[in-house]
Amino acid sequence: MTPLFIATEKFDSSDGQKWGNYVEWARIPDLVELFSLDRMLCPPILRNLEDEDWKHNVHEDYRLSYFYHLDDLIERVAGVTRRNILGLYRNPNSHIDAAPAPGAFAFIGYDLIEEQTQVSALTNCGGFPETFSTDELNQYGLIAEFARACEIRRLLPERNPAEPHARCEMYAIWRLAEG
Repeated sequence: MTPLFIATEKFDSSDGQKWGNYVEWARIPDLVELFSLDRMLCPPILRNLEDEDWKHNVHEDYRLSYFYHLDDLIERVAGVTRRNILGLYRNPNSHIDAAPAPGAFAFIGYDLIEEQTQVSALTNCGGFPETFSTDELNQYGLIAEFARACEIRRLLPERNPAEPHARCEMYAIWRLAEG
């Protein structure tokens, strides 16, 4: 399985009222920082690609901000201090124990993303209480267990056939500890 990498903006209590409003709306009990591929909540840092980026990024399925090589991504976002560097596995068949690259990566959970809009079904759709509870989300707004993430991914479109955000791709997310 090919790992991918993305740099996203941080979203936590240092965002002040924006964070407070989100926490009140989302009702994720233990949330301390949101790590998500959701473009509205944790936007990718590289939204405007340069010519050189096209040699290193993914060219499909709305994933232009995803890179194949960690070093290329880190070089590109070197001047950004409030960032999260994430390593990803898209639609894994099982939990992958190996970090996506050498370095201080830690597994933090699974996100379910509707790729056309880059919206997270877990943290930005107002909830799907017939499928999962926000109590199941960890301190980062993710599902911790592979089997449960797979089950939620399968149940979302079955129980919400008219909801476009219910058709998701699953991403295993690893965070690079920096500094």
